[in-house]
Amino acid sequence: MADTENMGRKRRTPRSERGQREVIATPAYIKRVVPFYELLGEEQLVCLEEQADWLIQEVGIAFKDDPVALDIWRKAGADVGADDKVRLPKGMARELCKTIPREFQQVARNPEKSVRIGGNNQVFAAVYGPPFVRDLDKGRRYGSIEDFEKLLKLAHNLPNIHHNGFVICEPCDIPVSTRHLDMLYLHMTTSDKPHLGAIVEKERAEDSVAMARIVHGSDTFDNNCVIMGNLNTNSPLLVDKVVAEAIRTYNGAGQGVLVSPFILQGAMGPVSTAASISQALAEAMICGAFSQLVKPGSPFIMGNFLSSMSLKSGAPTFGMPEPVISNYVIGQLARRLGLPLRCGGSLTASKVSDGQAMAESVDSMHSTMLAGANFILQSAGWLEGGLCTGYEKLLMDADRLGSYQKILGQGLDTSDEAMARDAYGEVEPGGHFLGSGHTMRNYETAFYEAPLSDSESCEQWEENGSTTAEQRANLRMKQMLKDYEAPAIDEGTKEELQAYVAKRKEELPEAWY
Repeated sequence: MADTENMGRKRRTPRSERGQREVIATPAYIKRVVPFYELLGEEQLVCLEEQADWLIQEVGIAFKDDPVALDIWRKAGADVGADDKVRLPKGMARELCKTIPREFQQVARNPEKSVRIGGNNQVFAAVYGPPFVRDLDKGRRYGSIEDFEKLLKLAHNLPNIHHNGFVICEPCDIPVSTRHLDMLYLHMTTSDKPHLGAIVEKERAEDSVAMARIVHGSDTFDNNCVIMGNLNTNSPLLVDKVVAEAIRTYNGAGQGVLVSPFILQGAMGPVSTAASISQALAEAMICGAFSQLVKPGSPFIMGNFLSSMSLKSGAPTFGMPEPVISNYVIGQLARRLGLPLRCGGSLTASKVSDGQAMAESVDSMHSTMLAGANFILQSAGWLEGGLCTGYEKLLMDADRLGSYQKILGQGLDTSDEAMARDAYGEVEPGGHFLGSGHTMRNYETAFYEAPLSDSESCEQWEENGSTTAEQRANLRMKQMLKDYEAPAIDEGTKEELQAYVAKRKEELPEAWY
């Protein structure tokens, strides 16, 4: 009994100390050891691929408002119509995509936090794009530069988030024309994890590339992927100027892009899930082909963001059967192409971090995990169909990412230690293993312990304040911000970044649209 009591005292080691050990032990990304889930057979996969080839060859995909892109296509032998639709002979897009790296590294400012994307690797990235933020203290509001910095600090200190993305929230209180400069500077100084760059205008993409060169130095920049742009085609079947110019800017500099058709079935694609998957494949594949015309061998991630919608109201829905199926299928199609994949995330239409939010997020994220997505944007923090970043949800989602990380990266250990034969020599029939030597050696690492979960008795939970997971996340968030320490950065690099930002702000007119 004494051994059991002693073990109980050790199991209640303060969470702050356990968290420190978790941070040290958590890898910079996941090296997957479990197999992928294969939903479809060969005949169905070929059917989807032939539909994508038909769209590219017969229907065409428009490249609008970028004559440089159209010239690139003409020189490559594509049929470019008067309507700016690009049509390729069957097989041409696939052939061009063959020079896309199956796997590549994005180098972080801290090399220990660099990530590998593609192959059997999986990278969890934070929420991207919401103009609003929400927490228990202030409710829903437009994001500010203060919110942006706080959320970055949280993502930096959440070990299960490997990549900070870029627009962790939109800082709506500073001018649009120079906003990207402040955002990039904070990414580069507040955290040393990898991140994305700006894409909305060509100059902003160029600023992102230039600032990344300052941070990493020309030698590292010229020989590695250190920054990427996140792009969406303008579905259906339109690659607009923003996408084409960003591909030319990032890939032209040897850096990476991820391109995701954003298809709400019934709006930007047919209500048929099969047709929408094929459309997404066609749009992503032609962008991948274009990236290799710009610079063969430059990194490209094939994306898929397909969701169902309410045909009564027009509102998007998440965590539903149709997008779950699309995650599985697009994973198979990406592997057949040999391309790194982005899809899924912790997606929900819920406005708050309630039961709906977690049910939809878990269904969406679990299918993402099994499908084998290599880069998962929107892994943590998404609310309200992507309109809002939830402070508490960022932490709650990150808890679940830790469990996925253990499943994907460890699988089932069948080593001699895991088989615990010595423990059977200590424990009598009808006894217990709580105080055995094997348990004492492994109790700290045997099970994943979600920091925000409460597994105590009801009486203990009531004694501790009867808090919900969201309330516990709020308390932990405040403690994390209080404890935050900025990662070291070379002062000369920091000054050069500040000078670049100041110079560009002088050159750019202040604009709020």
